[in-house]
Amino acid sequence: MAGEYGLVTIDDPQCPASEAYRTLRMNLQYASLDQSLDTLLITSAGVGEGKSTTLANLAVTMAQIEQRVIMVDCDLRRPSLHRFFDLSNEVGLTTMMVEEQAMAEPPLQETSVPGLYLLASGSLPPRPADLLGSKRMEAVIGHLREQADVVLFDAPPVMAVTDAVVLATKVVGVLLVVSAGATKREHAQNAVERLSKVNANLVGAVLSNVPLDATLQTYYR
Repeated sequence: MAGEYGLVTIDDPQCPASEAYRTLRMNLQYASLDQSLDTLLITSAGVGEGKSTTLANLAVTMAQIEQRVIMVDCDLRRPSLHRFFDLSNEVGLTTMMVEEQAMAEPPLQETSVPGLYLLASGSLPPRPADLLGSKRMEAVIGHLREQADVVLFDAPPVMAVTDAVVLATKVVGVLLVVSAGATKREHAQNAVERLSKVNANLVGAVLSNVPLDATLQTYYR
């Protein structure tokens, strides 16, 4: 069962939206032919544009092709990934940052999808950007890479705080989510510029909340 936020790839796997997430998965596979895209940061330009929803559904589709996938909630200001899967947020990333035992044995939680695991945010720190930019964070990422085929990181919006830009320097690729009819063009452009300034590998963008064409709805019924 999906959590309180709902996951279309679980609740309605045959609908056009679910097919769109599978297409995104395939596009990312083709984009990473020259380099393994085993760590991917997903962020957005602004608030409420669907980055966490995109990550959660993408993660489900990846696990469904028998990949071992770890989702990491790096939004240490407004974490939400645990709600998609009805899981706890008490321990997680910040626990690994301060406890050696947690580093050795990451507090991963199993989801209802075989092969899909969540590293929740854990308790929220006073200075998230400092934590995400630390050497310890690099060690956490390295340890998680050894335990999964793909590690997906959910980070706060680029235009809101510096967290995503800091973390973008530590992963293989970055995926930017923009919302149709909501994201301002200048905000999206500024987000791309901020990521480019730190030489982040922007592998693509996802347009969320796109109205479904009526003819496609008929096709998928």
